[in-house]
Amino acid sequence: MSAVGTIQATAPQPEAARRIDPDPGALVEAIRAGDVRACARLITGIERGTPGLEPVLRELYRRGGRSRVVGVTGPPGAGKSTLIDRMIGGWRARGATVAVLAIDPSSPFTGGAVLGDRLRMGSHGGDRGVFIRSMASRGQLGGLARAAGDALTVLDAMPWDVVIVETVGVGQNETDIMRHASVVVLLQTPMGGDDVQASKAGITEIGDIFVVNKSDHPDAARTARHLQEMIALSHRLHLERPWVPPVVKTRATEGEGVGELIDRIGECFQALEGGSSFARERRLARVRHRVGEILREQFEKRVSDDGSRWLDALLDPILRRENDPHTVADQLFARMKH
Repeated sequence: MSAVGTIQATAPQPEAARRIDPDPGALVEAIRAGDVRACARLITGIERGTPGLEPVLRELYRRGGRSRVVGVTGPPGAGKSTLIDRMIGGWRARGATVAVLAIDPSSPFTGGAVLGDRLRMGSHGGDRGVFIRSMASRGQLGGLARAAGDALTVLDAMPWDVVIVETVGVGQNETDIMRHASVVVLLQTPMGGDDVQASKAGITEIGDIFVVNKSDHPDAARTARHLQEMIALSHRLHLERPWVPPVVKTRATEGEGVGELIDRIGECFQALEGGSSFARERRLARVRHRVGEILREQFEKRVSDDGSRWLDALLDPILRRENDPHTVADQLFARMKH
């Protein structure tokens, strides 16, 4: 596979660099050929809601499916970015190209992102086989930005062997990662006195592989055993999954356990690519979720574009108890048909 270049973008760019190619066909071909500048401009356009991108995204989706998409999630301070930095190095040592979409927390006041992941993964800045892009979460629950689905469509149509999605560390709200990534790696740190924290989020339903990072901690072995017990119980209740999620201990700062983790990820993909009914249901759930996201976004945009006066005319009777929210919702959907 050809080298496709590195760009760590979301910094302000000249106006010429922000323009989107007016020829959708040319842009699609540039993306598929691995043009990272075209990719960066397109993702920026997606984040800004630039009109006219739908034909490009439709074609990229139809011609995509090249990459193995891996989600990495877990609580704040678990070491996700450090581990991903090591995983990138591990895959690159095996000859694989890697793209990273890092969903950063955004300011509730300005909407701007911290974008710290680009700093923590800076060791790959000169590698033409690595692409790192940060996106602001914009306050979205589930740990993913609203534009992440379209950004993944772009990356998945490029010649990347692996696409990693790192989510905001918001604990048990991070279930959206299941509907964007084929394999989910869920990090946990040694318990620190809270032996039931992991079970609160139903994490055995989220993770395909579990990582206990900071494995030199005295409680690491106990945490790993606790996870294995929960996974064994969950697997007995959900036998349709063709593998028992493994627990891997890592020490990301030193690179320990990263090779084993990459091996386990490969094994999960092999199981999912076997054509089982479980694998099909997983893919179907992701597609269903994505269609629902687009429907909700189109509805919100349609309502917004129609202007607030028309909407307020429907809402005022609700305030006066002359109408109700259910009826108004039906009226809004009926309006979308026209």
